[in-house]
Amino acid sequence: MTSADSDTGLLAPGWTGSRAAAETADAAFLRALLDAETALTRAQAALGLAPDGAVAAVAEAADPGRLDPVSLAERARGGGNPVIPLVADLTRAVGEPYGPYVHRGATSQDIMDTAMMLVAHRALEPVLSDLGRCERALARLAAGHRDTPMPGRTLTQHAVPTTFGLKAAGWRSLVLDSRDRVRAVRGSLPAQLGGAAGTLAAFTAYGAEDAAALPAAYARELGLRAPVLPWHTLRTPVADLAGCLAFTAGALGKLAADVLTLSRTEIAEVAEGSGGGSSAMPHKANPVRSTLIAAAARRAPQLAATLYGALVAGDERPAGAWHAEWEPLRDLLRLVGGAARDAADLAEGLRVHPDAMREHLGLTHGLIVSERLSAELAPVLGRARARELLAQLARRAYEEGRDLGELLAAEPESEDLDVTAASDPARYTGSAGVLTDRALERR
Repeated sequence: MTSADSDTGLLAPGWTGSRAAAETADAAFLRALLDAETALTRAQAALGLAPDGAVAAVAEAADPGRLDPVSLAERARGGGNPVIPLVADLTRAVGEPYGPYVHRGATSQDIMDTAMMLVAHRALEPVLSDLGRCERALARLAAGHRDTPMPGRTLTQHAVPTTFGLKAAGWRSLVLDSRDRVRAVRGSLPAQLGGAAGTLAAFTAYGAEDAAALPAAYARELGLRAPVLPWHTLRTPVADLAGCLAFTAGALGKLAADVLTLSRTEIAEVAEGSGGGSSAMPHKANPVRSTLIAAAARRAPQLAATLYGALVAGDERPAGAWHAEWEPLRDLLRLVGGAARDAADLAEGLRVHPDAMREHLGLTHGLIVSERLSAELAPVLGRARARELLAQLARRAYEEGRDLGELLAAEPESEDLDVTAASDPARYTGSAGVLTDRALERR
């Protein structure tokens, strides 16, 4: 393996350059592994199981610059994980007399799981920051377009009018749901410490009077939650991460899917602030941010499925289950980190075209308000007759290219109805404004 073989993100424009990418790179994992080893020595020293000199020696030696990640990766094949060669190199770097205190009492999975939680904790911080940016931009759009009418679409067709403010408020609600889930999961990420089979027996053998207190001391050193039990085969933390990340990708994917539809050339009700170019067509301004978010949303469920599959972890430590988690979890963190960044940029730069929305309300020759007209006519004509009359007029509207309201106004049966007001789509947005206000009360 050479430097040219490293993952540069050439095929991953969705996450390349994001803060989450930096927090999940090989260098970040190596740093987390070394942090986990250093914290273990500190925790043991705090309980009198290691001398203070060992803490200083391990901390000094735990410098990523002193280790060769390429060599670690190649030697990881021998034991199935990178902790084994890492411990050998770190022990050698510490030297005597404190080398024996490196990794003392722990097992490889303790360090790997803990490092994975550290990486997740660090990578989720920029995700939360970008979700905050996205939420604030969407709140401004929702408030600014509280009463901007547009066609509501169901099953790809015009249904009844809605407002762009309500649509933006819905996007914001999903972003806030994502934020709440990410916050909760990030705050619950635990350290891992159990020893060879989750009994902490080695720490007792090394003189710990209360080995069960060591995981809490270890967690404090790392800024992670203290586990109730060693979770070598109890993979709730990883499953919770999978769930919140997949949900966030899907929630942002909903925003992207709507923008992709509304920014089509023949619709053009919104546009990305700065579209991407085409290698063949100079005129194009592609909705690139939405495209990358949509790609992330399509990949996330399958990655989460792999992590959920790892819940089936046999015995006291499994063969293959926890090993299967590392890459998909990193991919998920990267995808969501990139998607959150792109969603914030998208929301902050989104251009809204109310004139196009208003024009499109008339595309169905007034049929978009047929529900209201039916409700207004039913008390006068009876429900059956109202539906029959409107069905007849709807066919004429399409065949003759005339407005439904115009045709209805010419019918003697509608003489008691204010057809002009009843057939105005902008006056039939229901409680959209009130619902938008209610949604914006959430902080």
